[in-house]
Amino acid sequence: MIKQAKFVTSVADAKNIPDYNVPEIAIAGKSNVGKSSFINFMVNQNKLAKTSQEPGRTRLLNYFAINNGEYYFVDLPGYGYAKVNRQEKQKWGGLIENYLRTSKNLINVFVLVDLRHEPTDDDKMLINYLYAYHIPFTIIATKADKLSRAQQQKCRAVVSSALCVGINDIIVTSSTAKTGKEAVLARIDTLLENARSILANELGGEENTDENDDEKADVTNDLNCKI
Repeated sequence: MIKQAKFVTSVADAKNIPDYNVPEIAIAGKSNVGKSSFINFMVNQNKLAKTSQEPGRTRLLNYFAINNGEYYFVDLPGYGYAKVNRQEKQKWGGLIENYLRTSKNLINVFVLVDLRHEPTDDDKMLINYLYAYHIPFTIIATKADKLSRAQQQKCRAVVSSALCVGINDIIVTSSTAKTGKEAVLARIDTLLENARSILANELGGEENTDENDDEKADVTNDLNCKI
């Protein structure tokens, strides 16, 4: 359960990425997929994350402390916005890549996709990147309220095939209809419990390092392709 949330800081340069030494869940997705609305929906606030009808408004890493800093949401810049010049795109891309590659606190990337549409080449590129670097992720399908139940099932199958994830691993949500929150919260609880378990084993100095490595691999590859 999320009882409290607040905005903490924005980061424009990779050298200023903070280390809060608690688990972080990154929120990624193309411009206008509904990342800010998703965050506000999850924390039960209307204006914590700034929303806009104009794509490409999130140009920084935005940090939100959840439950008094128990963990953080890190809102990444949206990708795929055509009206941004190449230099700006490269800057955003470098910031995102640096964070994903170097954050020791990152436990999962919530990749948001619009359930109404087939994933874009940029979506596929991100998923391939996460697979390549063994960065764990969860697919969050947004804007489900725009579709009937039958349409939702068909679109889930399309997303599953396009992104090489199991259809049951896709969490369907709607910030407008207020659906899917419990499934996301359950996912967060599992991620945090796994992170605590790994940390406890590391602090306990268990001699069987192979067993610890296997446990880490289970978390890292939690959503590897099942198709």
